[in-house]
Amino acid sequence: MNGLETVRPVNATGPRGTAGSRDPGSAPVIEIRGLRKAFRGHLGFGRTVAVERLDLAVRPGEIFGLLGPNGAGKTTTFKMMLGLLRPDRGEIRLFGRLPTDPAARARLGYLPENPYFYDYLTATEFLDLYGRLQGLGAAARRATIASTLTRVGLVGREHTALRKFSKGMVQRLGLAQAIQHDPELVILDEPMSGLDPIGRREVRDLILSLRAAGRTVLFSSHILQDAEMICDRVAILAHGRLRSEGRLDELISDKVEWFEVSLRGSLADPAGARLVSGDGRQSLWRLDDVEALTEFMVRARDAGVEIVSVWPKRQTLEDLFLDRIERGRRPEGAR
Repeated sequence: MNGLETVRPVNATGPRGTAGSRDPGSAPVIEIRGLRKAFRGHLGFGRTVAVERLDLAVRPGEIFGLLGPNGAGKTTTFKMMLGLLRPDRGEIRLFGRLPTDPAARARLGYLPENPYFYDYLTATEFLDLYGRLQGLGAAARRATIASTLTRVGLVGREHTALRKFSKGMVQRLGLAQAIQHDPELVILDEPMSGLDPIGRREVRDLILSLRAAGRTVLFSSHILQDAEMICDRVAILAHGRLRSEGRLDELISDKVEWFEVSLRGSLADPAGARLVSGDGRQSLWRLDDVEALTEFMVRARDAGVEIVSVWPKRQTLEDLFLDRIERGRRPEGAR
């Protein structure tokens, strides 16, 4: 099999990611309160705040997207969750335990943003090494490695040295080590990085299958379309601060903002319409409401102009993201 294999058939909930089976009252898998982290500046002068007053909770069995531009604090937050960095202030609990607790660590898998692995190992040797670190016995490792490589689309690469892997293949192998021990919580830092569109779709399918199997997934991404397709909830960070958090169907309105109409041909100054682009043979128009759209359609029909398409435009996660990032650039208290 060339693609990523799912754990079991997925019962996806649609593009807004509203998973009705998630219990809002269940104890969080991840709980963050008042988190702060700052780093010393160049040559030790000053301090740069990476994360400030962050509160988050990720519930069992959901896909949670942590979104933000470069430097927003996503990777720093992940490293504090994993006990790789010590927060200056605040607290983190994984399964109700400290991140440094071995009992909590044993229940999670992690893919770093820029994984670096021993490139002289083959894919099988690499997963065998990680299986030992994850506490898998010899028989379990033999049974797991082949199926895990199949799930991440690396069949036929079992005995290839990692130095011969492309960036996308290394990313797939990093995903394999994060899931091969069947963790309850999977933390993925930019899991789509280095993947082509087919690989991105396969990773999305795998993440959905993890949720279908009852696992919890927390991931960061710059690719907002992927997050919009699969997340139950998202949080948007800007300059280390939480700018928005919640379910997509709560954050993003289904209201139609405007309409785009494509014509084969053109119209002469139709009322209530704005020409977006056109070359005389084809034109694209924007109309702000249903009344303007209705009048425009009548005029196009009367003029004998062919209507190619009509697209209702709704708010997207990208619109929300850009709005929150822009607000994050403003001084505190400014509107």
